[in-house]
Amino acid sequence: MLLEACEVSKVHGSNSELPSATVLKPTSLQIEEGEFISIAGPSGSGKSTLISILGLLDRPTSGRLYFENTDCSRLNDDELARLRNRRIGFVFQAYHLLPRLTAIGNVELPLVYAGIGARERRRRARQTLDALGLLDKGDRFPAELSGGEQQRVAIARATVSAPSILLADEPTGALDSASGRAVIGILKEINRAGRTVVIVTHDNGVAREASRTLRMRDGRLVNGAAT
Repeated sequence: MLLEACEVSKVHGSNSELPSATVLKPTSLQIEEGEFISIAGPSGSGKSTLISILGLLDRPTSGRLYFENTDCSRLNDDELARLRNRRIGFVFQAYHLLPRLTAIGNVELPLVYAGIGARERRRRARQTLDALGLLDKGDRFPAELSGGEQQRVAIARATVSAPSILLADEPTGALDSASGRAVIGILKEINRAGRTVVIVTHDNGVAREASRTLRMRDGRLVNGAAT
């Protein structure tokens, strides 16, 4: 089992002026190695909260999360950060590229945090950009790239460390239809190469590209049927 969530929930805030709000009700799921899963639902359904917990960006208020048989509730923040950097890749709707770094510089970032030497970082970054058809754009800054190209750079950054799982939160949300289809095609290729991919989306067409869809509503997982 790659990842298992056992009754994880999330409650935000609780004081005399601001009552608590349950954004994720107790949720359990299992993700196997090599799966391609979509988590679908309308805005406010809890899907982004769930993927933040699955990606170790946030701790659940209750329940347990196991990543590669490690009980993540027993890890401190530094241990979680190291596990996240080594084993999990992230792609976001807003790209989150650093504007003062070139495409190659952005792709190198996870390798910097992992302590990889400069020459090896550059080699891996160039190789990953080349695989995504962007090597000729490696010296360009994000502002000089189209939205689709920026998202491909973000995917390169997320995969350059060869993580166990790639989590993509609305990866096509800011793109036109053609660029969105291209990004989904890239994610499917990454999955076919053996990497686990999980996509969060409100778009049913995107959700149907996955081999299994988990649907959420009102902070609750309502089904996990195969598509």
